[in-house]
Amino acid sequence: MRLINRRPGRLTATALGILPFIILLLIYGAASQQRLAENPNDKLLPGLEQMTAAVDRMAFQEDRRSGDYLMWVDTLASLERLGMGVGVAALMALVVGLANGILPLVRANLAPLVSALSMVPPLAILPILFIVFGLGELSKVMLIVIGTAPIMMRDVAQRVSELPGEQLIKIQTLGANSWQVVTRMALPQVLPRLIDAVRLSLGPAWLFLIAAEAIASTEGLGYRIFLVRRYLAMDVILPYVIWITVLAIVIDQCLRLANRRLFPWYNVGGH
Repeated sequence: MRLINRRPGRLTATALGILPFIILLLIYGAASQQRLAENPNDKLLPGLEQMTAAVDRMAFQEDRRSGDYLMWVDTLASLERLGMGVGVAALMALVVGLANGILPLVRANLAPLVSALSMVPPLAILPILFIVFGLGELSKVMLIVIGTAPIMMRDVAQRVSELPGEQLIKIQTLGANSWQVVTRMALPQVLPRLIDAVRLSLGPAWLFLIAAEAIASTEGLGYRIFLVRRYLAMDVILPYVIWITVLAIVIDQCLRLANRRLFPWYNVGGH
């Protein structure tokens, strides 16, 4: 039997998916144990006990100076910025993407601009955002919007242009005007694809968020990581990185589940 035709069962697939994580943990555990054996005060590869103590201190003990539970305050601040930035970007992508995809006059006018904006490195304009919008929340949200919206706009427009031409002809034959074509034909078919676009944009959105928080912020997951790095506090940095990864996975899976529940017809083909 050819290798390309061999498909693992559910249990085997789960085991194969977990295996790389187990290998990485074993490698890290062995390296950490070796370094700590040579130097118990080593900070580069902290052991499980050190990281557990750091998580307990950051998440379950009040900060002596502020009285806050820092890990939860940081998490809430970052999620608020991420949600606002990605939400605004998704709304812009839906409106502009639909218009670019279905209205030739709009496409001729806006498509070149969207393409050009999607090529601009967002981190390169971060200083400009701080100058224009200040060091507050708006500049951080705008970085996420500028970094993710153009890509999602292009994706939505491409999806609209891929809709069968027969549908467009039939709905116009039935007397639909331009607004009805957009709202009754294009919009329902584009919404699940927009959710996919948001899922693909979450990685860059986290990157832009952490970069902005590291430069100008007083709270947030990125801020905390870059604050404690001066003390080489890897026992805090590594759990924070793991926590960010867990949050990203949970958000992605929630969007995936919402897509499957809201648009079951879209997922029949294996999307």
